[in-house]
Amino acid sequence: MEFQNKVAVVTGGSNGIGRATALGFAKRGAKVVIVDRDASGGEATAGIARQQGGEAIFVQADVTNAQSVKAYVDKAVETFGRIDCFHNNAGIEGSVSPTADYDEAMFDAVMAVNVRGVFLGMKYVLKQMLAQKGGAIVNTASTAALLGSPGMPAYVASKHAVLGLTKTASGEVARHGVRVNAVCPGPIDTRMIHALEAQLNPSDPKSVESKYQSSIPIGRYGTPEEVANTVLFLCSDLAGNITGAHFVVDGGRSSTPGAVTAIKGG
Repeated sequence: MEFQNKVAVVTGGSNGIGRATALGFAKRGAKVVIVDRDASGGEATAGIARQQGGEAIFVQADVTNAQSVKAYVDKAVETFGRIDCFHNNAGIEGSVSPTADYDEAMFDAVMAVNVRGVFLGMKYVLKQMLAQKGGAIVNTASTAALLGSPGMPAYVASKHAVLGLTKTASGEVARHGVRVNAVCPGPIDTRMIHALEAQLNPSDPKSVESKYQSSIPIGRYGTPEEVANTVLFLCSDLAGNITGAHFVVDGGRSSTPGAVTAIKGG
C-alpha cells in the first residue's frame, strides 16, 4: 500500500481516526491535506507528518458550509495538483438521550456534520476526481449504520445516511475510474467513545468502559490505526475492484448476538 505521487485529503484530521489515517498516508509517500475546524489539532497532525518525513498541509474548514468545503478542495488542487484519495471522516456523536426527549437543535447539529458534511465533501471532491478520471473515496460510517443504538437517534440516523450516500455515489461514478466505499468502526479508543462513556455514567465512566470492552469479542477497543489501515487499503490499488462496499472494523462486536445491546447506548 504505497501512495507515492498520490494526494490524500482527510477531514476530521486533528485527532483520532482522521489523524491516524493522515499519518498513515504520509508515511507511505502521499502528499496530505488535513482538514478540520480545530486549527491547533490540525496543525499538530500536519507537523507530526512533516517530522516523520512526510509532506502535509492543514486547511481549517467547516464541513457543513459549501464554500468552506469548496475552499479546502481548491486548496488541495492548487497546492498539489489533484486529489487521489479522500477520507471523508469528520463527524460528531451528539448527545445520549431517548428519541422522545432528544434535543432538536442537537439532532440538527449531528445531521449537519455527519450527513451534510459527508455529502458536500463528496460533491466537490467528486467533481475533481471525475475531471482527472480517477480516485478513491472512503466515508466514515459506523456500526451504528448497520444497527440501532438506544439513546443515539441522531448519530444512528446520520450514519445510516452515510451508507446511503456511499452506495448511491459509487454507482454513479464507477465507470469513470472513481471508487466510493465506507468504513464502519465499532468502539475505537478515541475522544468520542470516552465522551460517550462520560455521558452514560458521569460519576463512573470507567465502569461503562469496562462493560463496553467486555461486550467486544476481542476484549478491547479498536485503535485508530486499525481503522486507518482499512481506509488505506480501500484507497489503494489493492482494492481496485471494490466499490459501493462497507467494511466493518469492530472486533466482532456487531456479529455477536446480544453484544450490541449489552449496554444502554451501545
